[in-house]
Amino acid sequence: MRIAMVGAGYVGLVSGACFAEFGVDVCIVDTDASKIEALRGGRMPIYEPGLDKLVADNVADGRLSFTNDLAEAVRGAEAVFLAVGTPSRRGDGHADLTYVYAAAEQVAKAAERPLVLVTKSTVPVGTGRQVQEIVSRARPDLSIEVASNPEFLREGSAIGDFMRPDRVVIGVMDGPGGERALAVLRRLYRPLNLIEVPILSARIETAELIKYAANAFLAVKITFINEIADLCERVGADVHDVSRGIGLDGRIGRKFLHPGPGYGGSCFPKDTLALARTAQDSGSPVRLVETTIAVNDARKEALARRVVEACGGSVQGRTVAVLGLTFKPETDDMRDAASLVMVPALIAAGARVRAFDPQGMGHAKPLLPAGVEYATSTLDAATGADALVLLTEWNEFRAVAPEKLKAAMRGDVLLDFRNVYDPAAMREAGFAYRSIGRP
Repeated sequence: MRIAMVGAGYVGLVSGACFAEFGVDVCIVDTDASKIEALRGGRMPIYEPGLDKLVADNVADGRLSFTNDLAEAVRGAEAVFLAVGTPSRRGDGHADLTYVYAAAEQVAKAAERPLVLVTKSTVPVGTGRQVQEIVSRARPDLSIEVASNPEFLREGSAIGDFMRPDRVVIGVMDGPGGERALAVLRRLYRPLNLIEVPILSARIETAELIKYAANAFLAVKITFINEIADLCERVGADVHDVSRGIGLDGRIGRKFLHPGPGYGGSCFPKDTLALARTAQDSGSPVRLVETTIAVNDARKEALARRVVEACGGSVQGRTVAVLGLTFKPETDDMRDAASLVMVPALIAAGARVRAFDPQGMGHAKPLLPAGVEYATSTLDAATGADALVLLTEWNEFRAVAPEKLKAAMRGDVLLDFRNVYDPAAMREAGFAYRSIGRP
């Protein structure tokens, strides 16, 4: 079986490499010539654990290839996946579908045989129908069936999520065309039958909404526990015990109940916003999601103020070490990371910021103020610092002995915004230690 993946970004590259691992012949196409050249040379445009080896192995076995030529990629393909960007549109927050629509039309014009055109990108409800209209106009002479197959990949563990997913969601149109599309996609995912992964087939609108609803619900859980953490600080409770106490309830579950600086990344911020806008336009607003967006945005600004307060009300002329710049560990993704709010706020308040991140500094430099200094290690960032802020829970930050961290610093203020460290151990080491939601 041969497929094409349009887009060599995070979703397209990971999905394409994993399909190749399933034994499928995969060609990934992208308009960025430098990205394709890098991939052909074995260089990954993103950091994802295990991806470099997975790509290299499947290229060596002849199942995975890269090109800038869409016609070459589409030639002979039974299915073509659209994995292009759907960023928030400036001004109104709707998902920008420009790339999706353009790619769909280009695929239709390049197609030489009937195929299934699958939206892998996260798209609002109704997009599949619009894509079907576009390809039907472009190629009325050819049978192109449009389907939806949303991704549920977590950055940092995406390969495992693809190979051992909780479920696979497939959305198709009604009628014989939809049945043909479903049959093709079920063949693609046949290896997952061995591990009994549920494959949920539904109308295309349902599949599109499942993706948004899932991300919005997780964003709500994150925001909920962050507000509970703030309440814990006020009343003397421990948010970790609260999380465990409610998470052991099977109706709630333990995941995504970890307090922190709020959600970020490539999915939750834009998907919650797109869902809210779609719901408003449909006359059925999702007020809970709208509030989640507002609370999450405000949280990052509030935590920046906490740093200033912990330093006695001013950071003017002080050195603040920031550990972690990416929105989460095991990725180099800077999209909507808390550091993009906190670091500029600290510099605006007069602080000298020295930052370190194991993978994200290359992507961070163009996004952060020019005055930020970049360290070479955890201890290098801490050396001479008056205060230290932990923003991302990389394992190497956990591994540093509190005594070494304190000895490197000039001051004693430590704000742990991921609750990585043991409060008693940090205070014993001499820190004026603060975390989130713990007395």
